[in-house]
Amino acid sequence: MAAPLYRLLCFLRQAQMVLLFLGIAYLMAGSILLLQRSSVRMPQPALTSLPSLQSLPAPPTALRAAGLGIRSRSKWADGQGESGGGVKAGQHWPASQNAGVQHLHRRWFYGMLPESPEQRGLLHRRSRHKGTYMGCFIHTATERALGGTVLYDLRKMTSSLCQDTCSESGYRFAGLEYGAECHCGNRISSLRAPDEDCSLVCRGERGSLCGGVGRLSIYKVEEQLPGQRKFRNVRYSGCFEMPKNTTSAFPVHSVQPNLTAQSCIETCTDKELPLAVLRRPHCFCAQTSPLFRSSQQLKGQECAEAGGLNHSTTSPPTAAAPDLHYYHVYQTPVLDSRCRERTFLPQRSTSLVALSSFPGAGNTWVRHLIELVTGYYTGSFYFDGTLYNRGFKGEKDYWKSGRSVCVKTHESGQREIEMFDSAILLIRNPYRSLMAEFNRKCAGHLGYATDAQWKSKEWPEFVDSYAPWWASHALSWLKFGRRLHVVHYEDLQRALVSEIRLIGSFLNATVTEERLMCAETHQDGHFKRSGAKQPSLDPFTPDMRSTIDFYIHTVDQALKNRNMTRLPQEYRPR
Repeated sequence: MAAPLYRLLCFLRQAQMVLLFLGIAYLMAGSILLLQRSSVRMPQPALTSLPSLQSLPAPPTALRAAGLGIRSRSKWADGQGESGGGVKAGQHWPASQNAGVQHLHRRWFYGMLPESPEQRGLLHRRSRHKGTYMGCFIHTATERALGGTVLYDLRKMTSSLCQDTCSESGYRFAGLEYGAECHCGNRISSLRAPDEDCSLVCRGERGSLCGGVGRLSIYKVEEQLPGQRKFRNVRYSGCFEMPKNTTSAFPVHSVQPNLTAQSCIETCTDKELPLAVLRRPHCFCAQTSPLFRSSQQLKGQECAEAGGLNHSTTSPPTAAAPDLHYYHVYQTPVLDSRCRERTFLPQRSTSLVALSSFPGAGNTWVRHLIELVTGYYTGSFYFDGTLYNRGFKGEKDYWKSGRSVCVKTHESGQREIEMFDSAILLIRNPYRSLMAEFNRKCAGHLGYATDAQWKSKEWPEFVDSYAPWWASHALSWLKFGRRLHVVHYEDLQRALVSEIRLIGSFLNATVTEERLMCAETHQDGHFKRSGAKQPSLDPFTPDMRSTIDFYIHTVDQALKNRNMTRLPQEYRPR
């Protein structure tokens, strides 16, 4: 009896070893197949037999926005549900730090897309592009095909969207990469690559190719007649007085007998220079310069006599003939090349710095300014896909990675506050903050709530829930924050250069004069809601105002007790 039992035990041990080896072999085979898919082209089925892009699984590095992830206070404070991939709101996802892994993820996602020359040619023939396709070009960290503006849209990028964006930003070429990234520029600065390298299909346009890994599909945008081009983000900087010989140092000078602000802006945009300087009939193009700081802008009768222009950011007016010493200055859509590059910190920081604010207090705007003046990405306690798609790359990085210069947060619990070593506490007028956050809840980062929404029962419920949070947020950080630097939104608007310099010093970041001028010139960025639209009626009832004024007084007293800068005069009740 013992002998058969012994043989049975031996057999079971051998079976366990066999199963173990089979499991290891299965895993290794799967890994090899996955690696092969990233480099070996496989015959693919016809395009018509493939599922739509929306039905394909998303790659691991392209998680979609899942809301702010704030602890629920009411139905207004709830997260926005779960993402399409089943990821719960509020989870914090570290980004892959290996470029090869990121490329593998992209190849994995697009592995089922057609890659044969015949199918790519069919896609090009079926696509209806607005511009002229120039070809596939190399675009790497060391060899960039286009050096202008970059737009991200991981969900609905199309060749038309990219071309429209580049055209409205004043660029002649639009390039698409990874199926989701749009690059703009006025010149192509790299070598051409084989057409088969640009094989990824646009996320939002199934019949169009959008580059590849380190490759751009470049289009020349439709040219418009001179004087008919329309630009976004054109801003009148003001009227300035300069010595006559100063303009000799400007890199571009043209004489235009029928000079207008529009024609000068077009000239400087084509030269990829951020400033257009007018003195009829002379048009000068320049880099950001200390000559054009807002503190030196003339506001008296001289500028009125210099032209009396009706300045507008959407349709620049015709320039008049100012006195020889006076110049009208416009900001073109071109970002100064000295301020364009942004990276993660070269060495991981062991100190976590929070950029804390109540929602609607301008956190995204301040992040834009910090990234401009420091050249480093800001991180986030959350993952907001909309912000990531628009260029805030720190959104996808794990908030504790130490690679970001500071980390956005709206949290106000003691445990969350004490996780940070220091913090910038951004405070804004609660009336403005509540309206801004209600607009965001109803219509997104750049939209506005309708009059019907302001008059609905949701607005009073929102104020009842969020107004106490405005006060408790500031009070909690003043109580539990270890090392605080208080920034008032209104002070930052009034004295941007001096305030942002203090922020840079608090972050222990080197802030050059060139980057300070970039922040002043491009302070609005692409994510600041226009202040043009307001509700037709005052949304705040007397009871709401009484409650909010009490919270204002409470926060003001707390700031006074901590010897911090008190709330600005215009909204502090007396």
